[in-house]
Amino acid sequence: MTDLPWYKTGLKFKCTGCGKCCTGPKGYVWIEPHELQQMAATLNLTEQQFKIKFVRNRGNRLALVEKKHPNGFACVFLKGNSCEIYEARPKQCRTFPWWPENLTTEESWKLAAKDCEGINEDAPLINFYQIQDNLDPK
Repeated sequence: MTDLPWYKTGLKFKCTGCGKCCTGPKGYVWIEPHELQQMAATLNLTEQQFKIKFVRNRGNRLALVEKKHPNGFACVFLKGNSCEIYEARPKQCRTFPWWPENLTTEESWKLAAKDCEGINEDAPLINFYQIQDNLDPK
């Protein structure tokens, strides 16, 4: 049996809807073709219309465009503190804060907490299995 990761007893998190995970320095929200289809359908656009308006190509990958924001940049779908396409948001967004780089060490989790107010001692405990499910959503 392999050793369980450092967060085997779970981690405390509850999304507060602050929108901070959708803003910050320039970066990428990577999307897959099937996600593009879902987002386009949510907005009643064709895939081509969606691509022209909301997608940038980076090498062989697709990413959402960004807009200027007081915190640097924001996802183009951030309206106030809410996601305009929440039900069709990409995997990268659905799985935050359960990204491998945030779970590498306890220190990396504490660093993520500096930018995410939902990671705090008053939040409910998310058990190990729920975290694992979010790492690899079905």
